[in-house]
Amino acid sequence: MTTRRVFIKNTVLTTAALGIVPAISGSLVGCAPSDRINVGLIGCNGMGFADLTEFLKHPQVECLALCDVDENVLNRRAADVEKMRGKKPAYLYKDWRKLIDNKDINVVIVGTPDHWHCMMMVGAAQAGKDVYCEKPLGRTIEECNIMEAAAKKYKAVVQVGQWQRSDPHWQDAMAFVHSGKLGKIRLVRVFSYQGWMSSVPVVPDEPTPPGVDYDMWLGPAPSRPFNKNRFHFTFRWFYDYAGGLMTDWGVHLLDYALYGMNVTTPKAVMAMGGKYGYPQDAEEWPDSLQALYQFDGFNVLWDHAIGINDGAYGRSHGLGFVGENGTLVIDRDGWEVIPENVDGQQRMEAVPLTKGTGQGLKNHVQNFLDCVGKRDPNTNASIEIGAHIAKFCHLGNIAYRTGKKLVWDGTKFSNDEDANSYLIPNYREPWILPKS
Repeated sequence: MTTRRVFIKNTVLTTAALGIVPAISGSLVGCAPSDRINVGLIGCNGMGFADLTEFLKHPQVECLALCDVDENVLNRRAADVEKMRGKKPAYLYKDWRKLIDNKDINVVIVGTPDHWHCMMMVGAAQAGKDVYCEKPLGRTIEECNIMEAAAKKYKAVVQVGQWQRSDPHWQDAMAFVHSGKLGKIRLVRVFSYQGWMSSVPVVPDEPTPPGVDYDMWLGPAPSRPFNKNRFHFTFRWFYDYAGGLMTDWGVHLLDYALYGMNVTTPKAVMAMGGKYGYPQDAEEWPDSLQALYQFDGFNVLWDHAIGINDGAYGRSHGLGFVGENGTLVIDRDGWEVIPENVDGQQRMEAVPLTKGTGQGLKNHVQNFLDCVGKRDPNTNASIEIGAHIAKFCHLGNIAYRTGKKLVWDGTKFSNDEDANSYLIPNYREPWILPKS
């Protein structure tokens, strides 16, 4: 199974290989200046740099600037770009606002922790940039609303990093779901069991490492002492910065539950879970969670766990569209249909496994660059797609934190004012929630 860890590892290996390929290091030769797309990356670790690496496979793209609050990461990534392209980026920043203000930059890649996405994406759109923003789109529902409004107001072309939207086998599977051959679908079972994501042991606070602007890293989040668990990859397990596995993987997988069923907004949601696997570790979000979303005529079930791989259908992640005639099962490796067999009668023909291409990110970046060239906002993972699925995931997390069944009217919870307090973030001064 393709995991985030394997994906990033493979990207790093590919990057190293590209450093010795002359065609890549000289790829801007022969590309007219008027055709070039100058890219700036904010947040140079993990998926941010994986995205940039894919961008730099295109001859019209030049990495003009990098920005990261960690000088160690910043300098390492500048050297990586030099290996790929024969020169370092012209600008290295620790303050993202300077990158946004650079008038020579056309496209901004936002690869930071979730709590920064809103300010950076809105700021880039206001400055006339197009944006490739890592998922989930925003850390709260109101941030998603603001980002969607800003993209439309400033006519920015936006691609959200939900690259499964550009992977052909997912589209083929959804066409089968839409064909009606599965019969009445009663349940969409969505699961993400990530065995490679291990427990995060409790460690003491410590001095901020040299070269790190930790206050800038915190930004609008509450002021806290430096702790390595809250920094870099493991930030995703803390309420202040992200939404745990629900938003980390849910935006990929639940997106296709909604796509397959042609819906966006549930009637109600409830969730139960906890730190069942690692009750004493440092994580705040649950390591095990089940969230149930109610629609007319069917439910969507989200089920996640870290530290174990036994999801459903012999897979660690994926979806099962459970129909009267059969169940379509899909993950990043491919899709198949398992027929219903009742009283010895098989209700439909099986569909053998159709394997995926593994070209999702490649296609996603190509789609974005094509849309930038045509000034077409309808990217494969547009701002509208990114906003509605991020909000959907946040509904499940809010249900978990309140411990209640919540009724959702599309903009607020109609049966619980306490739950509505989670919709809008409180930014730490001097940072202010953007206005679109």
